[in-house]
Amino acid sequence: MVAPGSVTSRLGSVFPFLLVLVDLQYEGAECGVNADVEKHLELGKKLLAAGQLADALSQFHAALKSNPSENEEKEAQAQLIKSDEMQRLRSQALDAFESSDYTAAITFLDKILEVCVWDAELRELRAECFIKEGEPRKAISDLKAASKLKNDNTEAFYKISTLYYQLGDHELSLSEVRECLKLDQDHKRCFAHYKQVKKLNKLIESAEELIRDGRYTEATSKYESVMKTEPSVSEYTIRSKERICHCFSKDEKPVEAIRVCSEVLQMEADNVNALKDRAEAYLIEEMYDEAIQDYETAQEHNENDQQIREGLEKAQRLLKQSQKRDYYKILGVKRNAKKQEIIKAYRKLALQWHPDNFQNEEEKKKAEKKFIDIAAAKEVLSDPEMRKKFDDGEDPLDAETQQGGGGNPFHRSWNSWQGFNPFSSGGPFRFKFHFN
Repeated sequence: MVAPGSVTSRLGSVFPFLLVLVDLQYEGAECGVNADVEKHLELGKKLLAAGQLADALSQFHAALKSNPSENEEKEAQAQLIKSDEMQRLRSQALDAFESSDYTAAITFLDKILEVCVWDAELRELRAECFIKEGEPRKAISDLKAASKLKNDNTEAFYKISTLYYQLGDHELSLSEVRECLKLDQDHKRCFAHYKQVKKLNKLIESAEELIRDGRYTEATSKYESVMKTEPSVSEYTIRSKERICHCFSKDEKPVEAIRVCSEVLQMEADNVNALKDRAEAYLIEEMYDEAIQDYETAQEHNENDQQIREGLEKAQRLLKQSQKRDYYKILGVKRNAKKQEIIKAYRKLALQWHPDNFQNEEEKKKAEKKFIDIAAAKEVLSDPEMRKKFDDGEDPLDAETQQGGGGNPFHRSWNSWQGFNPFSSGGPFRFKFHFN
C-alpha cells in the first residue's frame, strides 16, 4: 500500500482543498477497515483530475495489490489505461507546443482537460496557445480557472489583466491587476501595469462624465488624451474615435462628425454606434440618402434597436419632405441654425422679395409667392413646437401631413400678407403698414 503522506503533501501544495478529503479517506483505512482498495481508487481519481499522473498511477497499482474484488480490479485497470492515455496526450501536447503547432496542442489539451479538470499548469499552457492563436477571451477563461487552482497565482492575474487591457476593457483590467497586488504588493510588473491602467481608466471615466453633462468639446479633448496615453493598443484608438464621433454629432458639428465617424467605419465597418452618429450628422447636412443608407446598414446589425428604427423613419420623412417645401432652404440657413440666425435671414429676404419692390406684373407674382414662402418658413422655424414637427419630417403647414385634415393656413392670397413688419421678432401680423 502506498502511504498518502508523500502524495498528499505534493497534492496539497497545489490543491489545498483536497487535503481534508484525502485525510478523511485514510482515517477509515487506519482504523482497520478493509477499505484499502476503495481508498486507493478514490485518491487515484483525485490525483488524475489534478493532473498528478505519476502519483495517480501509483495509487491504481496499489489498489490492484490490495486484494480487490472483480469490479474493483476492472475499475483500477480502466483508470490505469486512462492515466496512460493522459500521459501520452500530455507528451503530444508539449511536443506540439514546442513546435509552435498551437492548434494541435489545443486539440490534445482539450482531451486531457476533460479528465484532468484541476490541472492548473495545463490550463495555463492552453491559455498560452489561445493567445498565440488570437483567441484572448478563451485564454482568459483558462487563466481564471488556473488562478483559483493555485495559491498565490500572481502570474495568472497579471496575464488576465494584460489580456483585458489589450481587448480595451480597462475596468476589468484594473480589477484583475488589483488582485495581483493583493497577493504581492511589490510585484513589479503588476504595479507598473496598474499605474498605466489607472491613468487610462481615470481619463475615460472623466470623458464619459463630460458626455453625460453635455460638455462635448471637453469630452473630445479627454478622448484625444486617451489616444496619446495608449497609442500602441488599437482598441483604445478605435473606441476613442467612436466617442469623439458621438461628441461631434451631438454637438451639431456635422462636418467633423462625418469625418471622424468615417475613420471609425474604415476600421470597423459594422460599428453600429458610428453608423448612427454619422447618420445624424448627415441629417444635419441634409444628406438624406446617405443617412438612410447608414441607418439601414446599422439595422442589419441590430434590427431591434429602437433608436435606429426611429432615425430611419425620420430620415425617410425628411427625404420626402425635401422634395417638397424646405423651410431651411427657403431662408438659406442650416438645420441647426439658432433663432437669431433665422430671424436675421427672414428680415433680409422679406425686404428683398417684398412685392412692392417689383413693377413688372410677372415679377410681382413671382415675388408674392416667394414672399409667402419666406413668411411661412419664418413662422414655422421661429416656433419651437412647429419647428420640432418639421425637423421630424412633418410639415405643420401642409394639410396632407396633419391628422384630421384641415386647410393650409398659408395657402392664401398676397392681400392676406399686406401689413406685416419684417423687422418684428414675433409673428407676421403684429404691425400694419400701408403701401401705395
